[in-house]
Amino acid sequence: VLRDSKAYYQEYKRGIALKPVGEASRKQLDEWGIKLDGAGTITNFIPDKEIFGDVVLENTKVKNLLRDRAYLIAGLTFHFEDLNDGDEATFYFEGGIKSLVAHTNRGRDVLNDVIYFSKNDGAMTAEVALQYSDSFNENVKGFVNGIYTTDGGTHVTGFRIALTRAISDYYKKIQNGGKDEAALTGDDMKEGLTAIVYIKMPSESLQFESQTKAKLNNPEVQGFVSTAVKEGLDQYFEEHPAEARKVVEKITLAARARLAARAAKDAVLRKGALEGATLPGKLADCQSSDASVSELYIVEGDSAGGSAKQGRDRRHQAILPLGGKILNTERAHLDKIVKFEEIKDLIIALGGGIGETLNYDKMRYHRVIIMTDADVDGAHISTLLLTFFYRHMPEIITRGYLYMALPPLFRVQIGKDVNYAYTEEERDMITAKSPGIKAIIQRYKGLGEMNPTQLWETTMNPETRTLKQVTVESMEAAGNMFEMLMGEEVPPRKKYIQTHAKLATLDV
Repeated sequence: VLRDSKAYYQEYKRGIALKPVGEASRKQLDEWGIKLDGAGTITNFIPDKEIFGDVVLENTKVKNLLRDRAYLIAGLTFHFEDLNDGDEATFYFEGGIKSLVAHTNRGRDVLNDVIYFSKNDGAMTAEVALQYSDSFNENVKGFVNGIYTTDGGTHVTGFRIALTRAISDYYKKIQNGGKDEAALTGDDMKEGLTAIVYIKMPSESLQFESQTKAKLNNPEVQGFVSTAVKEGLDQYFEEHPAEARKVVEKITLAARARLAARAAKDAVLRKGALEGATLPGKLADCQSSDASVSELYIVEGDSAGGSAKQGRDRRHQAILPLGGKILNTERAHLDKIVKFEEIKDLIIALGGGIGETLNYDKMRYHRVIIMTDADVDGAHISTLLLTFFYRHMPEIITRGYLYMALPPLFRVQIGKDVNYAYTEEERDMITAKSPGIKAIIQRYKGLGEMNPTQLWETTMNPETRTLKQVTVESMEAAGNMFEMLMGEEVPPRKKYIQTHAKLATLDV
């Protein structure tokens, strides 16, 4: 701890102080590389191997946490440094949570300036910042005393209740007694919403659902936040009628799209289809009805789908061929999405529904595997599928259900021995083991070039295959990446491609 041109330190192990607080000498400060300028706290830590084993710290997650803290505590600097690899980052923001909302919406067309208000009742303080953009997606985060509550809690619930009331009241007001075209719901308010709800209260009063502190349970917080948000939004809408109307117009469009999507689902999927009563004709289902051991392979192309159907383990593996590229769902409303044939078949096959009816507990497979060709078209189809899952079934990813298959790139035959290589480096290593013997190398351009036996041995056999599990380190970063790659704005995508073109592997 740096204070008054002095440095004080204490070492802990498993939560217990090893020595009393001491003042660091000039020699110690030099050894630690610490300068006595300003005030602050420095924390060095090493995971205890007896508890964590050979754990590898994920710097990205730590930096995301520090960045959020820097936004929450305006004017305070956070510096991160990994002494193992030299990875460094510094975070400092003047605008607090207003800056965080603005940062999240960078590159988007926003409908209003960042709305900010706070309320203090002596026992707790609530800060709220929100903004609507042209995005179709929602990004709402709740914090308590600097802790990111990933599963929300009473503070986020209070915010949502008040947001729905305030916007619904304003909508009725500007209707002037006219016909209510679309009854607004809380789900309609989510489209394009970015918001931060930050609560500060005595630590001893905090009640969390579990030790992970992922969800706040204090009942008194809900009413307090709800009152603060309703008062703040009512005042903002009165003072900024033009921006308020833009927000309401976007939300009413979302409501109409919701109603259209419901009608489309009723018309296209028909009664009972989502529960598996009418499975797609192209789906080769597995025999097992136990979702925990069942796999769905989403396969590019009918020819590869045919090989996969013949080579699979029929007990546990289902095959759904895709006829080609699917719809880009980044900028599509649900009513359009459920009418697209390939996506409609996928939704029915998965069995969990979509939109308002989505129920992950009804999923028919707990392992969904994307299997495409190792070329540009295959990568594009994979990206389109990832966009759909991330935007419309995100819990498939967070539950660990989504995987990418890794088919081999090369078949290497040396004499009678046949090996499969997944990279050029592996191919070269295989051929280097038998110098002087001619190797017959086949480069697989597509899954359809493999016969059923080869496809089973290399890509589908649980004993020999390699799968990559799809995970998300940062929902915000992933959302921004999908928006940049799959959205309407061309300049950011062009810049990204130009910057990263040298990293691409071309096979021409």
